[in-house]
Amino acid sequence: MSKTKEAILVVSFGTSHEDTRKKTIDAIVKEVCDARPDCRIYEAWTSGMIIRKVAKAGYHVMTVSEAMDQMVKDGITRLTVQPTHVINGIENDQMKKDVLARKEDLEEIRFGTPLLTCEQDSFYVIDTLMEEMGPLEEKTALVFMGHGTTHYANTIYAALDYQFKDRGHKNVFVGTVEAYPSMETLKKHLKEGGFEKLILTPFMIVAGDHAKNDMASEDEDSWRSQLEREGYEVSCLLKGLGEYQGIRRLFLKHIEQAEKEA
Repeated sequence: MSKTKEAILVVSFGTSHEDTRKKTIDAIVKEVCDARPDCRIYEAWTSGMIIRKVAKAGYHVMTVSEAMDQMVKDGITRLTVQPTHVINGIENDQMKKDVLARKEDLEEIRFGTPLLTCEQDSFYVIDTLMEEMGPLEEKTALVFMGHGTTHYANTIYAALDYQFKDRGHKNVFVGTVEAYPSMETLKKHLKEGGFEKLILTPFMIVAGDHAKNDMASEDEDSWRSQLEREGYEVSCLLKGLGEYQGIRRLFLKHIEQAEKEA
């Protein structure tokens, strides 16, 4: 019988912004490498568009299918796949399909869960982020910008908003770029809270296009501009979730859980 060869595949959506990639995706992969010197570590992104874009700049990243092909070629027999996705949405579903297309070529495949998969994940993330943020000044609100999706998993964002408040953070809000809670929902709740200052920050692994353009830019449709027109004093914290060590540790925990449950 052939000797077992173990590997971990870290799967991210990807980003074309090198500055945030180094602080987030690269940092997560490095922590996995440091924590598991016994395994071969592979990396793949799910966004073909971003993979093609960075390839033009000389940076090569494999798709999930390419990574699977490479691992089979390398003789990997047991695989743990850890996504850095925030939720179990469209990208995560497609990633699983691409991995399982090669399931006959490996002895075992295990999947770690995305960042927010259970109630304990949400509370851990909330506590981690608020410990990093520290206490907010009076009449100041912290607003997280999530991506949002048409997938039913989008309900996590509204639940997270509620959970922040349930943990005692009445001045923290969660909205999304492309779904619910929307900007209109945020405006209504912020007005009801009587806030004067707002801190905007991404609830995304990277601080890329959405954070820099949809959230923090001076474009008239950006969150910053819209909220400044509402009369708020707005500042932006361009820090992706992947920059927080506590968040990176949660991904490592998800890898451990996947391996224990196998």
